[in-house]
Amino acid sequence: MSRKANKGRYRRFVTFAWLAALTILTVFLIYREMTAVLYILATLGVTALLIVVALADLSQHEKFSTESPHADDAAAIGRGLSPSNRTSQR
Repeated sequence: MSRKANKGRYRRFVTFAWLAALTILTVFLIYREMTAVLYILATLGVTALLIVVALADLSQHEKFSTESPHADDAAAIGRGLSPSNRTSQR
């Protein structure tokens, strides 16, 4: 096997190991009725997720996109019109 395939397998294994460990920890905390700890961990998890989303550079992807921007046909869909005859019926 190539090194890329082994690296991908290793990363997948590490991901599933983290998932299993966090699942076991969560079940253990529920079993021991440590809801305060679960609440704190959930709050920290949501905070970390919000920080990751806030720091993500989403505008860079749009800057280098080769596709033309799509028109917003939400109003036409709401009225039951197809995008092609949207302007002809106004």
